Amino acid sequence: MNKKLVAMQLPPAAQVAALSEKYALELEALAPVADLIEVPSPTPSAFAEGAAGADAIITSWGVQLDDTIISKLEKCVVIGLSSVGVDMVDVDAATRAGIVVTNTPDVFIEEVADHALMLLLAAARRAKQMDAFATSGGDWRKGRPLLNHIPRLMGQTLGLLSFGNVARCTAKRAKAFGMHVAAYDPYVSELTISEHGVEPVAFGELLERADYLSVHSPHNQETEHLLNAAAFERMKDGVVIINTARGPIIDEAALIAALGSGKVGAAGLDVLEQEPPAPDNPLLAMDNVLVTPHVASATSRMRPTARRRVGREVAMVLRGLWPMSCVNPTVLPKTPLTRWQPVSMQRGPNR
Repeated sequence: MNKKLVAMQLPPAAQVAALSEKYALELEALAPVADLIEVPSPTPSAFAEGAAGADAIITSWGVQLDDTIISKLEKCVVIGLSSVGVDMVDVDAATRAGIVVTNTPDVFIEEVADHALMLLLAAARRAKQMDAFATSGGDWRKGRPLLNHIPRLMGQTLGLLSFGNVARCTAKRAKAFGMHVAAYDPYVSELTISEHGVEPVAFGELLERADYLSVHSPHNQETEHLLNAAAFERMKDGVVIINTARGPIIDEAALIAALGSGKVGAAGLDVLEQEPPAPDNPLLAMDNVLVTPHVASATSRMRPTARRRVGREVAMVLRGLWPMSCVNPTVLPKTPLTRWQPVSMQRGPNR
């Protein structure tokens, strides 16, 4: 008998007549092992009630799967996320409940690295200001005097906060521009970092030496507001901050103050603490800050590939196999799983 698979109801813009159409890509792997139902999620309690008897859940948006919801999942053995980040699931609660959590950590790595470099280059060359100067009608000649005070990119140090898949691809791109690259990641050995031609450094050294600092770490208790007022104070004057990971890693109020004082010279941000941001968020009005709407991974390939991947991951668990991308490898599953290949010991979505 097929398992019961629950999907969080998609937003109205994504709804079509039949579930087989909505979830066609996920069902390529899941159809033989699970019967899919869609559960409305107007409130967490409504979703918890509808998902209580599920053997598996797939989702990538909407209700936060917190300890309250997870405690009501009577039969669930796996939660599949079609994203790198796992912010919307209380992974510790899932682990205690014996629920495997999977993500898609290696689906759109190159795209995010491309976006990080785009933000870095745009911030370095003050692209937002240059565009305004060129199109305003009377400021054409203001661009060169501004850029005359900004060092060329070659020889500058790019600091990487975390050294997961995206950071490694970002490092490769930055080195092509002649940058020196250093990285801090307490969960990656110095030998591994060095093998990529990147200098391993301590956190304090990263802050003090970076001319550009790019954030690639997961968001968790350890990294919440890791870049705060004290961290900015240790950085070089005029440092450029890039973030394609998660907004709450940066204390936004502290960043705004540092940008205002000139301590931070510019920023390129694909993620913010509140998304969408409030219209009066000062970052949106700063001419040395480029903000993109959390789109670093978005390409024509991203969604289809991620959806197929989450289907395969969940199907593996329902077949009694260990998934390729288990976020919580210390979990003791409700149903024993066959470890058909070594488990990645990453601490989570190491962006």
